[in-house]
Amino acid sequence: MISYLQVVIQALLLQQSHNIASGHVEQRTMNLNRVPAKEVRKMSPGYRGCPSTLKKRKQLFNAEERVERKAGIGRRQQKESGKNHKIVRVEEDQVHIPKHMIGFGVPNEPRLKVQRKLPEAAIGPPYFYFENVACAPKGVWSTISRSLYEVEPEFVDSLHFCPAARKRGYVHNLPICDRFPLKPIPPLTIQAALPLTKKWWPSWDRRDKFTCLRTRIGSAKLTERIKEALERCNGDPPLETQKYVLYQCKKWNLVWTGKNKATPLEPDEQEMLMGYPQNHTRGASRTERYKTLGNSFQVDTVAYHFSVLKRMFPNGITVLSLFTGIGGAEIALHRLGIPLKAVVSVEVSEVSRSIFRSWWEQTNQTGDLIELEDVQLLSEDKLKIYISSFGGFDLVVGGSPCNNLTGSNFHHRNGLKGEHSVLFFEFDRILDTVKCMMASNL
Repeated sequence: MISYLQVVIQALLLQQSHNIASGHVEQRTMNLNRVPAKEVRKMSPGYRGCPSTLKKRKQLFNAEERVERKAGIGRRQQKESGKNHKIVRVEEDQVHIPKHMIGFGVPNEPRLKVQRKLPEAAIGPPYFYFENVACAPKGVWSTISRSLYEVEPEFVDSLHFCPAARKRGYVHNLPICDRFPLKPIPPLTIQAALPLTKKWWPSWDRRDKFTCLRTRIGSAKLTERIKEALERCNGDPPLETQKYVLYQCKKWNLVWTGKNKATPLEPDEQEMLMGYPQNHTRGASRTERYKTLGNSFQVDTVAYHFSVLKRMFPNGITVLSLFTGIGGAEIALHRLGIPLKAVVSVEVSEVSRSIFRSWWEQTNQTGDLIELEDVQLLSEDKLKIYISSFGGFDLVVGGSPCNNLTGSNFHHRNGLKGEHSVLFFEFDRILDTVKCMMASNL
């Protein structure tokens, strides 16, 4: 059912489009040659006393290039020296990515930080939460941090919340005190999560955690090759065979489902490991189910960070969800018991939108859901209408595509300049606009 508020919003957007098409917009561009450049900028529709997004984006690109140039100079100097001269080390990235990723604290681990001081410009509301792969190219996290108000990233590996590794960085302005995990606590090892595999699990496979769940799975031919290699052995396979099999099992997250039979995880098993409801992606093709799950939030991890919002928004929360995917952030809020008063969801994938919409309907959400397809088309005028209709946003959440950042993409791993990962700057643009508009309404 379409709510009355959604009808009003659609009418406003339609009227706005009609006005533009009819030429009934203010003639702000007339006689610009006689107006000082500074005044022209103030007259432009995008001006809210905030720095130009295009200028800001250019500055960030230039900063990233400077970091890369300095790193290259340092490496060349070290190579050309060939002696034991002391060389000044060039700081390639101001953001340190830890090996042991527990962020500002995870359940059952000592807390690294009890509190933190945020830059004044970063303090909410609105609260914001941005996620991407931790092991990005040099300079990426420094650029992201600088862009998002100099907030220090929190790096967390989801193996502290589930049986699968998932190393991610989170830049957010949420409080970090009094967090709590979702209940019931999910299984934390492979055998606890998939007990039926224990019968067939060989003693020489000592895995108790999966590597990061991928968007693709191992082939049936790989399962057959492993079976043939093991059947040629009497008893435990030789060390060389073990190494080959274990390499493939770790790479593709294979599990033992029969004698000498190592097979990929099923989509419903991946759903469970990622914290999603049973059959959440069912209805999509197997290929799409793996793809959408591989690109999604790990719900238990995100819910741990969001848990501080429960006491802050007992009557519900209004969310601007960019790059929504299959709804990991919204599911985390729902499982925490935080009502979703309104969600403006922006997601380009029709399959992902369908999955999220189905969850929204099946869980009988009573709030307003507005769906948009392209984050680049979320204009200032549309944001103004949504902010006016809902009274602002409590949370802006998203994780831009990681295609050009992840280590598994060797051919197009070109950082934030990549075709897909450059969309991070849309998150930055929209968050800036929302913060400025909400500040001006105070």
